[in-house]
Amino acid sequence: MVAADVLRAALAGVLVVWHDDPLGIYAVAFGLSAGAALFNPAAHSVLSSVVADREIVAANSAVWTAAVLSQVVLAPLAGGLVALVGPGWAFGLNAASFLVSALALRGLRLVEPPGEVGRRRLLADAREGVALVGRDRLLRALAIGQLLAALSAGATSALLVVLAAEHLGAPADAYGILVGAIGVGAALGPTLLLRLIPDPRRPLYVFGSYVLRGVVDLVLASVRSLPVAAAALAMYGVGTSTGAVTFNSLLQSHVTDRTRGRVFALMDLLWQSGRLASLGVGGLLADTVGIRAVYYLGGMLLLLAAAVGFAASRTPAPSADA
Repeated sequence: MVAADVLRAALAGVLVVWHDDPLGIYAVAFGLSAGAALFNPAAHSVLSSVVADREIVAANSAVWTAAVLSQVVLAPLAGGLVALVGPGWAFGLNAASFLVSALALRGLRLVEPPGEVGRRRLLADAREGVALVGRDRLLRALAIGQLLAALSAGATSALLVVLAAEHLGAPADAYGILVGAIGVGAALGPTLLLRLIPDPRRPLYVFGSYVLRGVVDLVLASVRSLPVAAAALAMYGVGTSTGAVTFNSLLQSHVTDRTRGRVFALMDLLWQSGRLASLGVGGLLADTVGIRAVYYLGGMLLLLAAAVGFAASRTPAPSADA
């Protein structure tokens, strides 16, 4: 995680002085995404090593809420900073934030420090992670659900601006209202989860969030009212946040310390690959059939993910330790 933060700090620092070349910006964006692909699975894997089992859900909720609030609050501030003093200062602040994160993580003390991993061992671990997910019923259902949800969310999130303009007929500034509604729901979701459900680390709550999000997508494709769409998107935000918290908490509790990292890495690979495919297919579908078809298909994919999960969790799944 420290190495990923240092890498991202260096890349963001490049943009302090080199932010006028589109190719350079794309290259830096690629590097930042690669750093996130290293950081995120490691962060999810290590969380259960630094908090007690009874605190896992609360810890995941805190991490999620902090991430959402930082985006909601800091993104507008960054825009204001760019308008006032230019993009270089904004990228410099971004680079500094990665360095602060790296320094904070340097003080993290794990129960069992990770061992050295060579290239051959890395490939063997990756194969073992795939095999582990393949033979465990719950992990297999979570992986399928993750992929189907990514195939839905990639297009529906990117094309929300198209939905607002073409289907809702809303003015340009209404897009901010819709995105803000998602942010409000995403920030409130973990708090509601902790207050209403003592221990949500059960498949019902993971796959139930897919049902909520799927229904919202179907509503968005069917209504033309901006207030109704905003209210539905607030519920989508609730479903996204509670689903992420319960998903991560369930994985952290179900998988052993030795295999947790490779399982989270595989889940992240499925998510990013699915979103990438969804962006391409969703754009083509919107151009040829219309934006409503994208949201109808997205809703059905999420409901299919829920159905797969509910079917797999009807009988107790064997532990991943087996």
